[in-house]
Amino acid sequence: MAKHMTAQTRIVLVTGPSGAGRSTAIHVLEDLGYEAIDNLPMGMLLRLMEGADPSRPMALGIDARNRDFSTIGFIELVAKLGRMSQVDLSTLYLDCSDEVLLRRFSETRRRHPVATDASPETGIRQEKELLDPIREIADTLIDTSVLNVHQLRSEVERWFAPAGGRHLAVSIESFSYKRGLPLGLDMVFDCRFLANPYWRPELREADGRNPDVASYVQADTNYAAFFERVVELLLSLLPAFKAEGKTHLSVAFGCTGGQHRSVAMAEAVAKALAEQGQPVAIRHREMERRSLNVRPD
Repeated sequence: MAKHMTAQTRIVLVTGPSGAGRSTAIHVLEDLGYEAIDNLPMGMLLRLMEGADPSRPMALGIDARNRDFSTIGFIELVAKLGRMSQVDLSTLYLDCSDEVLLRRFSETRRRHPVATDASPETGIRQEKELLDPIREIADTLIDTSVLNVHQLRSEVERWFAPAGGRHLAVSIESFSYKRGLPLGLDMVFDCRFLANPYWRPELREADGRNPDVASYVQADTNYAAFFERVVELLLSLLPAFKAEGKTHLSVAFGCTGGQHRSVAMAEAVAKALAEQGQPVAIRHREMERRSLNVRPD
């Protein structure tokens, strides 16, 4: 498998529900110099890589319409590529609210490709249920619900412009250790030693974005030194990562439930980096699961 490749090839797998902007994102990547292939059968990807020019990045569109698509197969493919030293892999997930997707299908009068004989509502629901596990492992998530084409282009360029074209973009995430480490992370910090707001009844249902929860976490005597050293470490390393050729960096903070301590820390670090002029995107995986009403494992 790709045994002829000696240098790292950057590969961006682009996926997401129909109508969320996947094709637009692939066109933007193609304009940025990526070799772009849409609707690629998953079984052909590893063969496609053999003999590929490692100096040219690849953008590969894979979605539920692919004839050999399966959720498990996609996740296994990501895991396999992630273990290959000659591959610099990113998974880009284009998401969108159900209401906006329904409006887009109504405006174009298209049938939903996943449920051609049913209503668009049914197709949207079925496709999202199919893709939810992939959304969970994606290391870059762009919600296009309120983005126009030009704004989506800017967002894709911000994350995936070739080295030297733009600043190194940083993704700050929070997650729950109960669900295990997310894939595709570059750096992970454990926040479970900090005081846990869960044990305060008045804070239990809130999350780390709540000022009272954030204040409770920050009042821990260990917080200030931890926060300052993390920010100092990241600011000192970002120039080196950029010089090494990285265009994006994923940094995650974890706690037991992914609701309080990790969220508060991720918010604070993202704000500190943004104040230094660093492009930052923030993502709270457990909060996303709850907003989507994902059933517990």
